[in-house]
Amino acid sequence: MKRSYFLTFVFALFLSSTGHLFSQETKIMVRALATDAKFIGSSMGGAKIIIRDVETGKILDEGLTKGITGDTEVILLSPKDRYEDIITEKTAGYEAILDLDKPTFVSIEAHGPMGKKQAKVISSTQLWVIPGRNISGNGIILEIPGFVVDVLSPQTHETINAETEIEIRANIVMMCGCPVTEDGTWDASGYEIKALISSEDKEQREIALKATGKASTFFETVQLEKGEYEIAVFAFDPKTGNTGLDKVHIIVN
Repeated sequence: MKRSYFLTFVFALFLSSTGHLFSQETKIMVRALATDAKFIGSSMGGAKIIIRDVETGKILDEGLTKGITGDTEVILLSPKDRYEDIITEKTAGYEAILDLDKPTFVSIEAHGPMGKKQAKVISSTQLWVIPGRNISGNGIILEIPGFVVDVLSPQTHETINAETEIEIRANIVMMCGCPVTEDGTWDASGYEIKALISSEDKEQREIALKATGKASTFFETVQLEKGEYEIAVFAFDPKTGNTGLDKVHIIVN
């Protein structure tokens, strides 16, 4: 009988050491919040969330944030009390489910927005997670800085006659997809929106783009001499440091 008890005890210790005993399901809500804007959700392809065990490097869970960008009034425009939620039931997030048998020091990464790879950045943090102690509500919020900039015209590697006026046109939104407009919540007049035109044998030119009247769309025209050019359009917010850029290469002949 004593031998039986001893074997049971040894077996229990073995299971415990391999993580199959006393493990608990632990839920962590993770959200990606665009700097000075709203949450990155389904409309922008989501943000990819990766949770790793810092000690081993093992990925414990990963997935995409899904849902809507949230309530502008709640997130940005109204005063908030301590501990107050800034989310609604459908606000974008990813609920990770970890199977833990001991307190674990983890890293959490948000890669986004996944729908605009040229604008994608990574934000991360680290924290201890205790088995069975869920993190819900607002959850872990990782801030994603920048703008999403898409050059619409000219097109990549487009060949243009030197006598033709070239239209530079770009679409610019916040990282959550929120529109940039004149006098809007994300006011274009407070941002620097310009095109940098460069060529190997010519001095770089910088021209400001102006609003078209269509939300998030900006343009200007320019005439260029024969040559190969890189046109980089950027948006910069001096208040927050948000910056975004896209570029194309063209041939003028």
